[in-house]
Amino acid sequence: MKKEVKSVLWLFFWLFTLTGTCFASQSAHLDTGDTAWMLVSTALVMLMTLPGLAIFYGGLAKRKDVLNTIGMSFVTYAIVSFLWILYGYSLAFNGDISGIIGNTAKFFLNGVSIKSLSGTIPEYVFIAFQLTFAAITVALISGSYIERMKFSAWVIFTILWFTLVYIPVAHWVWGGGWLANLGALDFAGGTVVHINAGIAALIGALLLGKRKEPVLRPHNLTLVVIGTGLLWFGWFGFNAGSALAANGLAGIAFLNTNTATAVAAIAWMITEWLSTGKPTILGLASGAVAGLVAITPAAGFVNIKGAVAIGIVAGVIPYFMVSVVKSKFGYDDALDVFGIHGVAGILGALLTGVFADPAVNGSAGLLYGNPGQLWTQVLAVAATVIYDAIATLIILVIVKAIVGIRVSEEDEYAGLDASQHGEKAYNLGE
Repeated sequence: MKKEVKSVLWLFFWLFTLTGTCFASQSAHLDTGDTAWMLVSTALVMLMTLPGLAIFYGGLAKRKDVLNTIGMSFVTYAIVSFLWILYGYSLAFNGDISGIIGNTAKFFLNGVSIKSLSGTIPEYVFIAFQLTFAAITVALISGSYIERMKFSAWVIFTILWFTLVYIPVAHWVWGGGWLANLGALDFAGGTVVHINAGIAALIGALLLGKRKEPVLRPHNLTLVVIGTGLLWFGWFGFNAGSALAANGLAGIAFLNTNTATAVAAIAWMITEWLSTGKPTILGLASGAVAGLVAITPAAGFVNIKGAVAIGIVAGVIPYFMVSVVKSKFGYDDALDVFGIHGVAGILGALLTGVFADPAVNGSAGLLYGNPGQLWTQVLAVAATVIYDAIATLIILVIVKAIVGIRVSEEDEYAGLDASQHGEKAYNLGE
């Protein structure tokens, strides 16, 4: 009898030890492969803003405004980099207050150490990765405001918009806020980044009014193509990096991103060719960016067929938005931030609710028997649009009251490089 009791006790001991080992293996642990991939992804997304977006926007601007245009992206990255560690990260990703915002516990990264983990990567790496998302979102807006906005106004706008719009929406969707709890899908930034930036761009364009020379006259299409290539390259970190691990989900997000972008560029080219008789290189670049935007919320939720479908839609509808609708309504969105980022972002967010394949990441869309997901996406888009539009309008009114938002007519004709910075981009022949 004693022998049997002893055997049972030994059995319980080994079961307890084994169970403890299993639980320990499931706890958070550092994965060096995931960490290496996320460090690379972070650098790729930084590249999207500097130099990618800066060169892309700079090439599209007039020659007399190219430095100011590049400078708007440059200063935005610097400002957001500091504000993110000061309070942005904590309010977006730490804790939750009524589904609206995070808490202040990690202001200035208080409590974060080299041993802190976020999943399988160091928390510092996750902080840096999310910082790059915040920076490019604000920088994207500048494309609508160029060639007429005071540089001082842009600096103040950057601080206020990042704080009052980007941080709350990022928390709603990615930080455990109310849209996340509702089940809204946004793999890498359809709502948080592109709809957010696109709506702010439209509101600002309406408030600023038309430029004195409102025609889009790119001073250097070569820079535009180089910028597009850098954006496409960096976007692999943007989308595939949003898997937060070096795994199969990152792989399909990578391939979906490339496929949708290529298809959108082709679709835009064909649509423009049929409409105007000539396929422009600017059109190819615009189609590629529209495809990158549209696949962003869906990259880790759809299969390759869904990516192709999203690419086709992204290459056609935004084309008509920038070539027909904008002219009809007469607003001056200088570099078509709303027409491409806003519209393609909305399309991508909604189509995620249609094409999400549960075999990819567990979430089913309309075509896989879950029509409710599409309705959730509609609600997420609507909430982002309404909040962003109201908050952006208030912010711009405040900025206007503080420093004014538009340069003088003389400064605009002279060019913002000279009037705002006392410089010029090219000194050839001097």
